[in-house]
Amino acid sequence: MDKIEVEDHHPVATYKRDALFLGLSGIFLTSLVLGNVIGTTKFVTIFSLELAPWMQAIVPALVRDGSTYTMSVPVGVIAYPFTFLATDLLSELFGRKKAQLVVWVGFWMNVFMLFLMSVNHWLPNSAGVSGGLQLFEGVYGFMIGNTVASMIAYLTAQTIDVRLFHFWKEFTNGKHLWLRNNASTTVSQLVDSTAILTILYLAGNLGQDIDTLGKLIILILNSYLFKFFFALFDTPFFYLGVKLFKDFEEDPSEHSLYDK
Repeated sequence: MDKIEVEDHHPVATYKRDALFLGLSGIFLTSLVLGNVIGTTKFVTIFSLELAPWMQAIVPALVRDGSTYTMSVPVGVIAYPFTFLATDLLSELFGRKKAQLVVWVGFWMNVFMLFLMSVNHWLPNSAGVSGGLQLFEGVYGFMIGNTVASMIAYLTAQTIDVRLFHFWKEFTNGKHLWLRNNASTTVSQLVDSTAILTILYLAGNLGQDIDTLGKLIILILNSYLFKFFFALFDTPFFYLGVKLFKDFEEDPSEHSLYDK
C-alpha cells in the first residue's frame, strides 16, 4: 500500500488521506446542494426574545416587533454554514488550491443540477401517473431562482473565504487558528447573505410580505446573525477537526500549524 510521509508525523495511507478529502468535500457539496434545493421554500423561527427596555433602546425598531425580536431564517441557511466549516478544514489541511477546487466543483454541480431539473421540467408529463406534479413544479420554480442567486453569491463568498483564510494564515505565520477561521468566515458570510437575499428580492422570489428594502434588511440581518453565531460556535469543532486529522496535513504553504 502506498504511503505518504509527513514530516514529524506518522506515515499516512494514501487512501485514508483521500477518504478525508472526499468526506469533507461530501459534507460541503451535500450542504450546498440541499441549501439550494430547499432554499426559501420555508422560513423557520430560531428563537423569539422579549427585549428589556434598555435593549429596545439599542436594537433598531426595524428588526423587532415592538419589544419582541424574532430570528427567522430560510431553511436553506441552516445547511449553508457547514460549507464554510468544510472549506476552512480543507484550507487548513489540504491548502488553498484544493479548497478552491472544491468550490469550483460545487459551482459546476449546481449547473448540472439545474440542467437535470430543467430537462425533467421540459419533458411532457405522463398524465395519471405522476404522484406529485405540483410539488415538483413548486420545488423547481423555487429552485431555479434560489440556485441562480446562490451560484452568484456562493462563488463570490466562498472564494473570499478561502483567500481570506490563507491571507490570515500567512500573516500570522500559521498561528492563531481561531483568527483565520472566524475572520474569513464572518466576512464571507456577510457577503453571501447580502448577495443572495438581494438577488432573490429583486427577482421576486421571496414571500409577498417582503415588499420593502427595510424588510429585506431584516432578513439579511437575521440570516447573517445566524451564520455569525454559527461561525463562532463551530470554532471548537474546527480545532477538534484539525487536531484529529493533523497527520493528514498536506498544505504546501510554509506556514504549518504543526511546525516545531
